[in-house]
Order: sequence, then C-alpha cells, then structure tokens
Amino acid sequence: MTNPLPTPRVTEQLTAAGAAIEHESFAIIDREVGAHAYPAHEWPVVRRMIHASADFEMNGLVQFHPEAVSAAIAAIRRGASFIVDVEMIRVGLSKPRLQHFGIEVHEFISDPEVIAAAKAANTTRAVMAMRRAAEQGLLAGSVVAIGNAPTALLEVVRLMEAGQAQPAVVLGMPVGFVSAAESKEALIASNRAPWIVVRGRKGGSTLVVAALHALMALAETADSER
Repeated sequence: MTNPLPTPRVTEQLTAAGAAIEHESFAIIDREVGAHAYPAHEWPVVRRMIHASADFEMNGLVQFHPEAVSAAIAAIRRGASFIVDVEMIRVGLSKPRLQHFGIEVHEFISDPEVIAAAKAANTTRAVMAMRRAAEQGLLAGSVVAIGNAPTALLEVVRLMEAGQAQPAVVLGMPVGFVSAAESKEALIASNRAPWIVVRGRKGGSTLVVAALHALMALAETADSER
C-alpha cells in the first residue's frame, strides 16, 4: 500500500498532489544546485526563487541582511501590510496565504492621483506611488517588495534616509538595465532596514512573489512550532 500524500499547509499548494510535485521540484533543486553558503533559514527563500525562475544563478545573486528573514517572519506573523510596486506582484500572491495571516497588499502605481502627480512632478509613477504609501503611513513596519521599478526602490531608500519611512524589511529585486543594479546597492549601503536583494540586473515580480511565498511558509512553520 502506498503512503498517503501529506496534507498541504496553507502556504503550500492547495492539493496534496500539487504539494507533492512542488516538494519533488525542491528536491531536484537541492540535488542540482551544487554548493551554497546560505544558512538553513535563508535557503528556502533562494530555493523557491530558483523554482520560480529555473535560474540557478540565484544561488549567489540573492543576498540577505543578517536580520532580514527574522524581521520578515515577525512582520508576517503580526499581519503587517505588503507594499508592492506593481499590480503583477499583488495578483501573483496567494489569497489563502495572505488571508491566513491577515495581510493586506497595497500598490498605487495605477492610482489616477499618483499618475497625475507623477506627470506634474516630471517623475515616475513608481516614485509617487511610494510617496503615497508613506503619506498614508503604510511604510511603517511593513514588508516593502519591489520587483519592477528601480525608481520605487530608490524612493524607498530616500524616504528611509529622510526619516519618513521605517519598513520592517525591504525586498529589493527590480529587474532591468537603468538603475536596477544601482538601486539595490543603494539599499544595501543605506542599511536603514533589513533587506533581501538580487544583486545586478536580474530580478522581477515573479521572484518577489516567490520570495514572499517562501517567507510566508517560514512564518507558518514558526507559528506551528510555538
């Protein structure tokens, strides 16, 4: 008789069969990734990012502030808001997983007032979206996750250095060729909040979603061990 499939957790696939496939994917990654220097609390985040992208270069490109994972887990467990730069991240996040922790996701890049303000100030919508989040007090104690717009990440850094924002943790993963790598280095250099970055030009909304799902899984594990 075959062993029954494990009951999936909230932060896994919705069916036991789906969870089994996901676990096998993770096992394949563990076998093929080669050596890595990530401690046990960071590797699940990197592994899920590799799973989402099939890009083994994440092994090494993903770097963590020493307190990033613990800060993210604590924020998720208390239901801190996620502030994201684009709609793609918001719609990519699992509703059951968010509801489990009571997390609200905020993004303002398509807000008509944000668009108008960006045009008036001759800046990007991403910049004004982060300012809107700060004005509403949403950046305090939140999980900020940037996967598309380097200008959003640079604005978060500016707001932190000006004392106008204090997120719990910042995921800096914008993809691209103009200021993407530089914005991540600015976040690291600022060191005003714990951070997780993908160094260089690589990044993207898919990687942010993967990282957030991994962090929610770690938070659920922490809850179950209480």
